[in-house]
Amino acid sequence: MPDLLIELFSEEIPARMQARAADDLKKLVTNGLVDAGLTYASAAAFSTPRRLTLTIEGMLDASPSLVEERKGPKADAPEKAIEGFLRGAGLTRDQLEERDTPKGKILFAMINKPGRPAAEIVAEVLETTVRNFPWPKSMRWGSGSLRWVRPLHSILCILSAEDGAQTVPLTIDGITAGDTTRGHRFLAPDTITVSSFDDYSAKLKRAFVVLDPEERRDAIWNDATNMAFANGLEVVEDAGLLAEVAGLVEWPVVLMGQIGEDFLGLPPEVLQTSMKEHQKFFSVRNPKTGRIERFVTVANRTTADDGATILAGNEKVLSARLSDAKFFWENDLRIAQSEAGMQTWVDRLSNVTFHNKLGTQAELISRMEALAGELAPMVGADADEARAAARFAKADLSSEMVYEFPELQGLMGSYYAKAAGKSEAIAAAAQDHYAPLGPSDDVPTAPVSIAVALAEKIDKLTGFWAIDEKPTGSKDPFALRRAALGVIRILVENGIQISSQDVFVEGIANNLMIHADAKHLLYMDFYEVDDQTGKLSEESWSAFEAKELEFDATTGEPIPSLRLPREHLQKLLKTEHLAWSKDVEFEEDGKHLNTYVEDENLIFTATNVAVDLLSFLHDRLKVYLKDQGVRHDIIDACIAMEGNDDLTLLVKRAKALSETLKTDDGENLIQGFKRANNILSQAEDADGVEYSFGADIKFAETEEERALFAALDTAEAQIKPAMEAQDFGTAMSAMASLRGPIDAFFDAVQVNSDNATVRRNRLNLLSRIRTICSSVADLTKIDG
Repeated sequence: MPDLLIELFSEEIPARMQARAADDLKKLVTNGLVDAGLTYASAAAFSTPRRLTLTIEGMLDASPSLVEERKGPKADAPEKAIEGFLRGAGLTRDQLEERDTPKGKILFAMINKPGRPAAEIVAEVLETTVRNFPWPKSMRWGSGSLRWVRPLHSILCILSAEDGAQTVPLTIDGITAGDTTRGHRFLAPDTITVSSFDDYSAKLKRAFVVLDPEERRDAIWNDATNMAFANGLEVVEDAGLLAEVAGLVEWPVVLMGQIGEDFLGLPPEVLQTSMKEHQKFFSVRNPKTGRIERFVTVANRTTADDGATILAGNEKVLSARLSDAKFFWENDLRIAQSEAGMQTWVDRLSNVTFHNKLGTQAELISRMEALAGELAPMVGADADEARAAARFAKADLSSEMVYEFPELQGLMGSYYAKAAGKSEAIAAAAQDHYAPLGPSDDVPTAPVSIAVALAEKIDKLTGFWAIDEKPTGSKDPFALRRAALGVIRILVENGIQISSQDVFVEGIANNLMIHADAKHLLYMDFYEVDDQTGKLSEESWSAFEAKELEFDATTGEPIPSLRLPREHLQKLLKTEHLAWSKDVEFEEDGKHLNTYVEDENLIFTATNVAVDLLSFLHDRLKVYLKDQGVRHDIIDACIAMEGNDDLTLLVKRAKALSETLKTDDGENLIQGFKRANNILSQAEDADGVEYSFGADIKFAETEEERALFAALDTAEAQIKPAMEAQDFGTAMSAMASLRGPIDAFFDAVQVNSDNATVRRNRLNLLSRIRTICSSVADLTKIDG
């Protein structure tokens, strides 16, 4: 069985594309070979900056011969139908088989498909792969039509077996496949002839090319850490940078350089970011001081002076880069420590738009400040300190350092807050209020940081919900799903219990203040909102349509129907005496302006928007808990309960129910509950009454009934105080203890007794089962 070796040799492939390209080459070629009938034992793909390589071992030397059976028309079918079948099969009439079937005599064609040699199939598959390769970006060069990420120079394609190697006959756009490659561009540029993968990899290694990217990564890291350790230092880990640098070199040579003494006072993160982004350098840290004191660079070749010239050039370029960073740092410190301090930067943000419908960054900060003050007592923070932290949390967005390195926002704010004499809590909040940015990031734990982080995320969510800019499908341009998950994790992982809906109403009201004009706000003296649908009642809708607004006699602009101080307007927004719409039409009628809104679904209040936002958070909570092994139906059962806007309480309930349902008692209890609920619901529908007036033990006729009465009394006595104390584990255990008495009751008792009094009493007993179990969770939503 031959082995296949393919190499596509080109100009430098961008490092970020190499791993994906190697995987794509392996998948496209192997899938194509298998589809053509060539199976294999194993396959592996490799990449360097100048080549993609694929090796396949144990491949068939030819595709197997096949016999295809094709069913045709009936034997007595019209002649033209039979002739058409013969043309399609490429056979004559005497080559067909006639078989008896339940539908009569049918003609069958047996078509022999001889196998094809491996070289022929490989040539077809490889050409198709090269011409249709899924590069993120590709180019054409010269006069050819072929597209590749960079100009393709040569193709190596050989089949090797015990009797020698065979070059696959293939030409693509003037490039003919052969059995040669080249080594390192500078150290071994001559042609190399190979006969197998082992021969290929060994000769490349001698020609200063390390084929395996994993081997290059390991070599870089080992050399760098050993070099740092020898100097009493340590390399700052950066897996992304390591993978990128390994994709930039074929023969990695690790060099350690010096950072100028003038720059050692810069924050370590500034040095690290500048060196990584601009130079692809690793930072080397002094473990005793935490300072970044040196750097590691990776050259692509050895030199006679052991890299001294390369290091000198890199140090010179780095010095220029760090001079800029030092200028930014010193200039920013001067502003932070001035009399006006960080407020200078906050004021500048009044000229920076956050969103065209949600105002400027300065207005965002103002809303965060108000919301952080409201949240502070709920999370154990000082309200004044939380407001101050929110005011300066985003001030560094105006700094020169963050303008140059946006990824340092928050972190630089923390440095500047300390330099400005702010408290440690305010400085920490500047850095932490963006967290968590990902599912594995730590959440803020300090009270002030929690208040500001929640304020930032809740303001974003409520703002975009207020203007009806929600995530749709796979599109989430404002990262609202991430913000929602951040709110959930901060609350749950810190054990904070708040009414999310009330906080959402506050945030929505804050955001709507920038829309306080007649084109958006529609005042109503009285209206009602349906709690279930969040829509206006019919009476309120009629009253709303009749509302009139006046024109300003001087400007001709519509006068807001509500002319109150700002704080009163905000209070009305939160207490549901104000609605707003995205789509209001105005019609001038003398001194008045009649408002028309054709679709009542376009009318919003702070409450119905908050309800919709809470539903969105519940959906994100399902994703969050699913990763922790909690089923979606269990979460639905808990969401259906009162107090579902307390997300921490909701998670405690869901986890306790999930653990209970993993036990035999819990799982079987669900069956008993559903049986009781189904019988009770059917009886209530049939009788037209509700059986909830309390069962009386004196009408019990069996020991099983009396035992169930006693078990329900015991469980209720345990569940009620446990639920009040939010001890869901105890409540769930008490509920699960009902499994035995309920099973025994159904085994021994016929609910629909001929005695009407006994039947009614037993139905009321089932009602107690439903009521007690439903006080823990809505078990009707549990699957199974």
